[in-house]
Amino acid sequence: MRFTIITTFLYFSFFLAQAQVLEAEKKIKEVNKDTIEGWKIGGILGINFSQTALVNWSAGGQNSIAVGGLFNLFANYKKGNSAFDNSLDAGFGMIRQGDNAQFIKSDDKLDITSKYGQFAFKNWYYAGLLNFKSQMAPGYNMPNDSVKISDFLAPGYLLIALGMDYKPSKNLNLFVAPLTGKITFVNNQQLANVGAFGVKPAEYDNMGTLLKKGEKMRYEYGGYIRLFFKQSLMDNVTFQTKLDLFSNYLNNPQNIDVYWESLLTLKVNKFITTSVTATLIYDHDIDIPTYNADKTIKSIGPRTQFKEVLAVGISFKF
Repeated sequence: MRFTIITTFLYFSFFLAQAQVLEAEKKIKEVNKDTIEGWKIGGILGINFSQTALVNWSAGGQNSIAVGGLFNLFANYKKGNSAFDNSLDAGFGMIRQGDNAQFIKSDDKLDITSKYGQFAFKNWYYAGLLNFKSQMAPGYNMPNDSVKISDFLAPGYLLIALGMDYKPSKNLNLFVAPLTGKITFVNNQQLANVGAFGVKPAEYDNMGTLLKKGEKMRYEYGGYIRLFFKQSLMDNVTFQTKLDLFSNYLNNPQNIDVYWESLLTLKVNKFITTSVTATLIYDHDIDIPTYNADKTIKSIGPRTQFKEVLAVGISFKF
């Protein structure tokens, strides 16, 4: 009798424990489901390479090697009235022309953005945006590789903005921020001393003695607009463009900083991709010199910057 009671007790205890374990597993699965639910994560990794080899080539020319890569990652969250968008856009390329030449930088970009929005009405969200831009490696005034003209955080740009975000579809996004702070970093004292990228330059006396070092940071307060558009032109052709505009309320607000990047992608097959990237930049605080035929400086001042990259290579989408 005692054995029967004990056996019965153990039997029910076992099934009760099993039920509790199953219930716990169910709750864990629900928590995990809630944790990942709403997230969309993906990206593209691309590598391109070109090479030219000449042997007894009567028309002349030089051997050359060029290699480049890009990495785009996004992690977006959308659930209920909340939207949280994150992106990392990086690119780097090097080229060597001539057997005895050194590799020089042909592309260098680091762009990180986070944006959080709370639903306001229809397709509009109250939103805050954080953006960081810089490059990863030093840049030089080639062919003189001893004159450094840029480096990591020289310049670097940090932008913090509060405003409204318009999201009528996944292919169109307009962010308007009347409250925006912009910080320019020049984390290189030599560049800061000459006032590169708009920071306050160093002060010297009449004998050229340094009185005060150049400032490494510059603060601006103004308005900011970001437009993003993406469209599939054909089954294997995609176009996207991103336009950033910033106006400094306190210093020449009519001089608008422009950063405009467009990308046209042609997917040949699952792995082979051809892309054309065009980037236009204008910043009234950045002085760019022009040169005479004898390499002396002709003039210096703000100018429109433009870069175009045509690449054919291997890409992996995940």
